[in-house]
Order: sequence, then structure tokens, then C-alpha cells
Amino acid sequence: MTKKIRVGMVGITPNRGFSSIAHMPALQALPEFEIVAVCTTRQESAEAAAKHYGVRLAFADPVALARHPDVDLVTVCVKVPDHLDPVMAAIDAGKHVYSEWPLGRTTDEAIRMRDAADRAGVRHAVGLQGQVSPAVNYVRDLIGQGYVGRVLSATMFVNAANWGATLDRSYQASFANGANLMTIPGGHNLDILCYCLGEFRELSAFVVSQRDTIPADDVGGPVAKDVPDQLLVNGLIGDAAISFQVRGGMARGTEFMLEIHGDAGDLSLSPTMRTSTQRQELIVRGARGADKEMADLAIPAEYRWVPEGTPAGSPYNVAQLYAKLGQAILNGTPASPSFDAAVTRHRLLDAIVQASTTGRKQIL
Repeated sequence: MTKKIRVGMVGITPNRGFSSIAHMPALQALPEFEIVAVCTTRQESAEAAAKHYGVRLAFADPVALARHPDVDLVTVCVKVPDHLDPVMAAIDAGKHVYSEWPLGRTTDEAIRMRDAADRAGVRHAVGLQGQVSPAVNYVRDLIGQGYVGRVLSATMFVNAANWGATLDRSYQASFANGANLMTIPGGHNLDILCYCLGEFRELSAFVVSQRDTIPADDVGGPVAKDVPDQLLVNGLIGDAAISFQVRGGMARGTEFMLEIHGDAGDLSLSPTMRTSTQRQELIVRGARGADKEMADLAIPAEYRWVPEGTPAGSPYNVAQLYAKLGQAILNGTPASPSFDAAVTRHRLLDAIVQASTTGRKQIL
């Protein structure tokens, strides 16, 4: 491998989509990476994207991109229903791969990709970038170090303003496509919760759909809908009582909150802006012992792994994840969060659906 890790991006257009606002500036901020190739559905748009970003290779076929000898790592940023083929193309070509979350439409698809990547011996990462948030990692370590003592309870809720009265894309209205309120804002935030506290050992849930049709911006009218617009999960992580909610369509009030209560202290995570939890800087607050009020806790510099000047907001945690993946590639060590983490989260979502559908508590 060359000194730089050479990246081919599948699903990138100028100034539109998560790849352009997060992945591209994240990679451009990291000196160990070089973007050498882009891929879209049409050769003309691929060449336009390559020209816009100053990238030398343009493809309309993700298989051709993955097989090119100058590509070391393939990043897959297309919509969820289209993840499988370019991810498998990268694996089949023996290339390292980073896929956006959700990894697949279903748990079976995620398992297929994970098992193939393991057999091929490539490094694999999934875009659960909450796991590399400086604030989230600091809270996780504080809990591990006993800041709150024994965890007794935790409450988490998150607004999902763009998953309420309308949808951006019509494909998001079909549960079979795997991209909905439960998998995206639900999956990202459940992953943060479990990363800090551990996995659920039992849970009950309500996966609620309050509308049968919904307007979708890309078709300019209503489409049939079978995906949730509200999500409620209650359960136990260890002996701690957990309450979790995603509030579809909520654009006012508190954007996000995680409060963790223990027998020796308390911690909280709160937002700095109105956007997805994993796409922003978070505020850490804590109190313990004789403290009467929660106070801001400064996040130590050791939790920031990217160069100073890395763009804030959407690119920051994506850059943190790439930095971690880059070390795994260069050192030949497992990446994290990997496709294993994706399968774990997919399985939790399956259990939530099962709990809601049957009305029965699920033991995990």
C-alpha cells in the first residue's frame, strides 16, 4: 500500500447529500487519506463530480471502481437499499470498506456483508459515528471509571423533525427499504446509549405508525407508508432501568437529551444545535457527591483524534471514524465500529420490532 490510503467514494455529488457535506470534507482534513475515485449512477455525473472535487478517476460502475488498482478503501454512501452490491464489490476486490448506517435493509444482509468481509480479511467500518464522538467517549469512560457509581437509570429522547409530517424521499416510506425513523435516528441514538451503558438484556417497545400515507418531497405528493413515526423502548441494561424515545416530527422543545443516574452521581449529554445527535458537538455535564447542581465538564483533548481545523458539525465525527479506520488499516488491526457493531444494532432493532408486534417483553 502507498503511504496514503487511497479512497474511492460510491455515491458522491457536488454540494448535495451526506457524502458531500460530511465524507468529502472529513477525508480532505485527514493527511493520511487521498480521494482518488468517485462513482455515481451515470458516467456524466461521475465525471462532473470528479471535476468538481479535483479527483482523477470517475466511474458509473462500483465494481470497476473497486477493482481499480489505485483504490485501497471503498466508501459506500448510497441510499440504504443500494448498499449491498457496492459493499460486496469492494469485499470481492479485496478492498477495505466503509459503509454508511444502516449497513443493510435487513439483519440478514448485514450478516452477509460482515461474514464476507471477515472471510476476505479486509478492514470494515460502519457509519455509527456516535461511537467516535469525543463527548460520547468521555461519558463512556467516566461511567467506566465510576463517576456515577452503580448506574440505576437512564433516560434518552431525541427529536426527529424530518420523520414526521413529510419525508425527503419516497423510498423511506417502505419498511422493506430499511431507511426509516427506527433504523436511522433510532439506530444511531440507541447505539450511543448502548455504547455508553452496554446492551439491553430485556425490553418492551412500541413501534408506532400514526399515518397511512405521507407526502414525499421527491414525488411531490402522498405515498403509502408502513414505517414508524414514533418509537418507545423501555428495558433493562444490567440492572439499570432505561427509557428511550424518538419523537417523529418534533421540531421544537429540547432537541436531544441523555441523562444517566447512579448511586454516586449523575451525567448528561445535551445538544449544541438542532441536528442529528451524531452530527454535532455535545455538551457533557455532571455532578457527584456533595454537588448540588450539574456543571459542565470539559472534554479532554485526548478524545480528539483529528487535526485542529477539521470542520465542525457533520464532518467532524465522520473524520474521527476515518482516523480510527486509517489506524486499523495501517496497523492491520480490527476496525471499530465495524460490521460486527452493525449486526449487533440490527439485531436490537429486530427485537424492538418483535416486542412491539407481539406485545411481549423480549429477553436478549
